[in-house]
Amino acid sequence: MWRVIRALLLAVLFVHLAYIAVTSAAIFAYKFTNPPTTVLMMYRSAVNHWKVQKPIPLKIQQVPLYVRRMLVSVEDGKFYEHHGIDFEALKRARELNSKIGQPMYGGSTLTMQVARTLFLIPDKSYIRKYFEIITALELEAILSKNRILELYFGYAEWGKGIFGIERASRVYYGRGVANIGTDEAAKLVALLSSPIKYTPSTFYKSLILRERYEYLVQRYVAPVPTAAIAAENPPPSGLEPSSDLSANGDESAGETGSTQGDQAVSTGAAPSAPQGSGELSSSSAAPAEPTQQSASDTQPTPSPSTNLSPSTPQLTPTPSLSP
Repeated sequence: MWRVIRALLLAVLFVHLAYIAVTSAAIFAYKFTNPPTTVLMMYRSAVNHWKVQKPIPLKIQQVPLYVRRMLVSVEDGKFYEHHGIDFEALKRARELNSKIGQPMYGGSTLTMQVARTLFLIPDKSYIRKYFEIITALELEAILSKNRILELYFGYAEWGKGIFGIERASRVYYGRGVANIGTDEAAKLVALLSSPIKYTPSTFYKSLILRERYEYLVQRYVAPVPTAAIAAENPPPSGLEPSSDLSANGDESAGETGSTQGDQAVSTGAAPSAPQGSGELSSSSAAPAEPTQQSASDTQPTPSPSTNLSPSTPQLTPTPSLSP
């Protein structure tokens, strides 16, 4: 018995050391160069049999500042404060999952999402979450916050076979992210919670994505007085990636989960807006950088109370956006 236990412990130790050695070496290399591919990209190609388009990594300065602020405010408000793990977010995710009745939220920080994208497969399990945390700590120890954010924008999943915001912008809008409007950018960022099932033209079918879009519109696209919205309480983030590939998708689960989750959001379960010392911590709601005007930018900017398409139901303020 003791020999078996000892052998198991040694095997577990070996797996940990091997994983940490490989990932640390790769992360150190990514400090100076971009990844040629990621585990998630290989998984989508080999297992899902999708045609993976080559990402177009950008320097962080090439991503408009207001796009960076959108991402941080809706995905990880404490990005510049934590060291890879937000224990409050993990606790909130567990509470939301308990209310919803299924593991939809993972409480992942932006750093944990980068770890998942680079080195892990989209499988909902405690083991994956455990290795995600280990890798997030490695990322934070080796890379700067801006480099982590740079890797996120360069390799995050934005659709079937679509990775990185520059590639996504070109696929969905026909031009680079520096040349899209604020409303189009808001749709791209809102889409991150369910990029497999939805696109910028169909995201309104998901209540969760509509809430995220409404929040971004009110804060960055058509700013209104601060007293009129709860800008510090965006909808909960951190949807688990494999929820997109479940039998029911996130349409049925999302509608139910989001409705029940609203109660948690209205009581402050959502993450707070960024208040760290990083460059994205400005409290200004308006975009900080002008973008090149495109044809779509000349149209009136939609507000949360207008229809997104002729057949789209009217977007009405949700409890999560009320003062």
